[in-house]
Amino acid sequence: MYEPNVVGDWQEYDEHAGLRVRVHRLEPAEPPRGRDDAAEGLTYFRVRVTVENRGVRHLGIHLEDGQIDVRIGPDGESAFLDWRNSQFIEGFDVYPLRRATAVLYAAGPEASLSQVDVQVQLRVDEEWADRRLWSGAPGLPDGAGAAPCGGVRDEGLVHQVSAYLRGQSEEGTA
Repeated sequence: MYEPNVVGDWQEYDEHAGLRVRVHRLEPAEPPRGRDDAAEGLTYFRVRVTVENRGVRHLGIHLEDGQIDVRIGPDGESAFLDWRNSQFIEGFDVYPLRRATAVLYAAGPEASLSQVDVQVQLRVDEEWADRRLWSGAPGLPDGAGAAPCGGVRDEGLVHQVSAYLRGQSEEGTA
């Protein structure tokens, strides 16, 4: 069964060697240039989408409006997306060992913000990459969101390092 990524997890793209993406820093926020009148009575939050190139050649990245979808609540209703205040990646060449980050401002009824799903579909060198999905909630630390199929996966590098350090500290106290 397919499990979404937890907010904070990196997801690699097989079709583009060395390219990886993550949705992170899902947090309560106000837009930098003021609230959009269409969001009256809604609670704002901010989410960052970072693209990292660990490959050997530069990649042209597009992550614009329409390529990020934000759904909130248990019914997956669409969040209000504040395109005017959001910052996208529009035709940027990400060179090896470099990153680019998009910042998206969204809003929704506060009661629905306990579950936020963010779907991202990159365009890389004019080709569409597969869609990826992350789940979380504002206010939770990255990696602390619960995946519907049971919990945080333990195959990520952060989890491997944490397990290694726990093992080392247990050996040191024994």
